[in-house]
Amino acid sequence: MMRKFITLAVLATASQTVAWGAPPNVLFISVDDMNDWVGCLGSDRVPTPNIDALAERGLLFTNAHAPSPKCAPSRAAILTGKRASTTGLYSNSHWWRPAYPEMLTLPHYFKEHGYYAAGGGKVHHHTPGFNPPDQWDEYFDLIQDKDLIVGYFKRRGEDRRFLTDMPRHPNDSLDWGPMEAEDEEMGDALTVRWASEFLKKKHEKPFFLAVGLFQPHLPFYAPTKYFDALPRDQVKLPVNKPGDLDDIPEGGQIMAALRREDLRMIEESGELLNALESYMASISHADALLGELMQAFDASGYAGNAIIVFWSDHGYAFGEKDHYAKNTLWERSTHVPFIVVAPGVTKPGSSTDNPVDLTCLYPTLTNLCGLPVPEGLDGVDIGPLLKQPNQNWDHPAIIDFLKGNTAIRTKDWRYIRYEKGGEELYDHASDPNEWTNLAEKYDYLIPELKAWLPSEYANTTPSKNAYTFDLDTYTWERK
Repeated sequence: MMRKFITLAVLATASQTVAWGAPPNVLFISVDDMNDWVGCLGSDRVPTPNIDALAERGLLFTNAHAPSPKCAPSRAAILTGKRASTTGLYSNSHWWRPAYPEMLTLPHYFKEHGYYAAGGGKVHHHTPGFNPPDQWDEYFDLIQDKDLIVGYFKRRGEDRRFLTDMPRHPNDSLDWGPMEAEDEEMGDALTVRWASEFLKKKHEKPFFLAVGLFQPHLPFYAPTKYFDALPRDQVKLPVNKPGDLDDIPEGGQIMAALRREDLRMIEESGELLNALESYMASISHADALLGELMQAFDASGYAGNAIIVFWSDHGYAFGEKDHYAKNTLWERSTHVPFIVVAPGVTKPGSSTDNPVDLTCLYPTLTNLCGLPVPEGLDGVDIGPLLKQPNQNWDHPAIIDFLKGNTAIRTKDWRYIRYEKGGEELYDHASDPNEWTNLAEKYDYLIPELKAWLPSEYANTTPSKNAYTFDLDTYTWERK
């Protein structure tokens, strides 16, 4: 049954109740594959004035982590509030809807509870079958920059498909470089333009507006001006410490080796520094698009009664631990920007180093908006932290990747337990690069951290190959 809005939506904290004058709108902004190289998190690699300005509006989480270091399982966990260890949605190869046909994702839940749910770009995983249309009242489909590159070369009279000359371009996406193009010619700019037009309209219902930027996901394409603006002295490769993997157990070795073949090809082609530069330019481009979106938001009149969240689905490595991309349970793959702005709740310019993972979004946003919080969510409501960010906080961030592998991140420690039984333990106070595995030396700390591991891991859900999918009707049939 659809819940009718009461006149006053409330957020209860440990010591206070904060009231909204009307059901608050939600602006739900995501970026893709963006690690912690943003100014407000202490990085000087890439100028990110708009992300930094958004952080000044509310609460910055300096110790926030993706629930999984890969696109589909991370987004599934965020948008369902249930970890991969609960659902069995461990990788990009599973559709969530046929496995859980009755499950309401976060936008769908808001839609069923009186909100107008609108989305654009990459919110769920972006390939067909991950974004059932019944979740939304309206949706603006993602237009990927790799699709635009064909027209880009055609207009220039060039018979090319990629900007780089590497021998392989897996998935037609392992490519990067500057494009002589304006922002408005890029796919994400079209998403922002759609969202800006949405914000100009008067809406009868409160809205849940999800704006998913594809940047800085592969292919790392950005207009030339973002390359020109990069601080040249900051375009330098992260340290790949010799022997760093010597104290890593088998499970970690296997994860580190994922995409090792691609890393070697990139290195042998002399392209790793170019890939890094293009990734940094793509972060800068995403930041500029966020600025455009926030200008439209500020001009809309909704700012006084709207919650803003900004998040990334996971991080990205460029050779650290001899690894490329994501797919590991180490800090580089899981640490992400996360900002919450809630007028009257969060204090402008505040921050917390308390650990959170992004399964928190489902229970936190529903509670903030005065909706009944669904039962059975794995995510922790971080409402108390929004009001008192530096209180004692007992909950760690919990990160799953593939069945049986989980990381536990506290303020100072990262503990990893692999399906094969191997363990890692890092002291982030003295070893932020996670170069020294202390699992044997400090084994007395491990039982307390292990207590946060899943009590059991769900069986892996059937892969896409188990179904016949009809895109026109958005239905699945089990083979």
